[in-house]
Amino acid sequence: MIREFIAKINRSLSDRLVSSRRRHKAPLKVWFDPEANSERSRDAAKMACLLGETIDISRTGIGFLVAAIRVNEKYLVGQDRTLNIEIDLPTGKVLMRVIGRRYEKVGMHLSTERFLVGAQIMTISDADRENYEYFLRHGNRGSKSAAASLELGID
Repeated sequence: MIREFIAKINRSLSDRLVSSRRRHKAPLKVWFDPEANSERSRDAAKMACLLGETIDISRTGIGFLVAAIRVNEKYLVGQDRTLNIEIDLPTGKVLMRVIGRRYEKVGMHLSTERFLVGAQIMTISDADRENYEYFLRHGNRGSKSAAASLELGID
């Protein structure tokens, strides 16, 4: 009985210390902030993006696969560079700013070689955080917009 109680406390503590991960593949875009703060520079920076997909997501971070570890001459991981990430979840697009913390090369041949990047979420807007956390809690069981339209009786 004491052993069961201690195991329950350990599970509770570990759930609070480490965010649970949800395995999910969703398309994403990764890009750096522009050097200059003009509309033209922002558009150019967003066009120089990498496309990839998420592997797992949690409240505090994401893991994703991309075909390259750098955009132009800037590496995704290291030097505490902030990355802009747009994830296309079933509940809607979510934009966040993250810092790449680690990476590893995956794939056996050059044709299948990709990079698995682990990133920590730094900032996310309130609306995007609500959407993101809703997906973490409920997954593919339906989106908020579909639930809201059912409540209102909209077809």
